[in-house]
Amino acid sequence: MDTTFTGTAAARMIGGTKVYGDGDTEVRALDGVDVEFEKGRFTAIMGPSGSGKSTLMHCSAGLDDLTSGTVHIGDEELGSLSERDLTLLRRDKIGFVFQAFNLIPTLTAEENLTLPLDLAGRKPDAEWMVDIVETVGLQDRLHHRPDELSGGQQQRVAVARALMSRPEIVFADEPTGNLDSITGGEVLDFLRGAVDDLGQTLVVVTHDANAAARADRVLFLADGQIVDEMTDPDADRILDRIKAIGG
Repeated sequence: MDTTFTGTAAARMIGGTKVYGDGDTEVRALDGVDVEFEKGRFTAIMGPSGSGKSTLMHCSAGLDDLTSGTVHIGDEELGSLSERDLTLLRRDKIGFVFQAFNLIPTLTAEENLTLPLDLAGRKPDAEWMVDIVETVGLQDRLHHRPDELSGGQQQRVAVARALMSRPEIVFADEPTGNLDSITGGEVLDFLRGAVDDLGQTLVVVTHDANAAARADRVLFLADGQIVDEMTDPDADRILDRIKAIGG
């Protein structure tokens, strides 16, 4: 699929290939992917199981190395960075939200969401923190520990934590996978709000057409390649497209 780069990307991959194994056991999880994630937009990634969705996210976020090709976060080319510099870049410029909430059970919600900054020896920006807490609706839950919060509230803490460093981009891997549909919808509203109200850039890997329908753009993967994309998506059109590519 032809890709035209706009020059306004929070992240981009050029010629991204990821190969596992060799010979008869070789698997090309990514096969020459060109993609960019524009600043201030919400992109969803969909495709059949084994299509390369999580590999694309992990390589774009510097959690895994490409076999060939390049990845940039802003102006930084990840392959040129030392392990230490890559670790600092992930800490400062990338936010992560996963299916598992990954909260520290002995810390309050507020302590969990400021933890990455605390570990880095940095103080949170007070005004930014207020904006985030209001966006995710946690004003009255900050002093509760995770076991005193619902699943949706715990995931909102995880979303807020991902936003605290004002990252260039936030990657979310099935962020509503452990939530019921109503609670998942609330979390997606908060993620959408982070894009619309805070100017965040968001990339979500999901198998849920209703989740992907909240995005500005949906990328469809099959066999390690981007085979289609959709702007202004809705759930019915997404399902039809997934069926057409064998999802």
